[in-house]
Amino acid sequence: MRPFVLNFVLPAVSPEVTVPYTYDSALQLNVLPDGRPAVDDRAVLLATGTTTSTAGSKTHFDD
Repeated sequence: MRPFVLNFVLPAVSPEVTVPYTYDSALQLNVLPDGRPAVDDRAVLLATGTTTSTAGSKTHFDD
């Protein structure tokens, strides 16, 4: 059963998103197509935004 409110909260069509970087598991970084770390590209940072996690802040002094 789908809650009634979800008929109005969710968009009818999901927007298509293109991510300008890929994850490199060897480097453990997001990298651009030219091999540079994604964090070096200011335009990518401004376009994708940032998130903050507080998951470890109560257990690790250096978070």
